[in-house]
Amino acid sequence: QVQLVESGGGLVQAGDSLRLSCAASGRTFSRFIMGWFRQAPGKEREFVAAIAYSGGRVNYADPVKGRFTVSWDNAKITAYLQMNSLQPEDTAVYYCALDRSRNVPSTAPLAYDYWGQGTQVTVSS
Repeated sequence: QVQLVESGGGLVQAGDSLRLSCAASGRTFSRFIMGWFRQAPGKEREFVAAIAYSGGRVNYADPVKGRFTVSWDNAKITAYLQMNSLQPEDTAVYYCALDRSRNVPSTAPLAYDYWGQGTQVTVSS
């Protein structure tokens, strides 16, 4: 089993920055993908960003390209999502997730095997 714990959410104003963390523990894998998703009220969960442990390949959703940066710290076994220039439309619960099978980041929630509990990000205008 793998446990993922997100932190770093909060209430900010438009234009501010936040950094989300996702600490992983439990079983380890030789290759995996760490992904970030978000879900706003009344909307489906959507892909935000992902990074491959092997090779560091990254993938971003179009709405966050140039503003968000995903990274992985192997020493701390933690993934990060640096979010800059936040806008009200970024308001959502953000989830990290782990895909234990692939080398290339997938945008589909069903591709991910383990999920964190989520952290709320609220951006006021």
